[in-house]
Amino acid sequence: MDTAADRAALSSLAATLQDVGGRVTELAERYGATPDSSIAAELFAAERSVTAATRALDRAARLLDEPPR
Repeated sequence: MDTAADRAALSSLAATLQDVGGRVTELAERYGATPDSSIAAELFAAERSVTAATRALDRAARLLDEPPR
């Protein structure tokens, strides 16, 4: 198994998700102070999901560095 390539792929995916999360946050904040605050709520929920996915990818990358059990 090529853990270096896998680590690079996970890093790239995490960076992409961070970018997506930031874009979602920007949209949510624009709708937060409008009558469409339910849109903001959904967008903030999506942001939390993206953040959770990013953290999961980071954990997976760290596990690649651990010795096999």
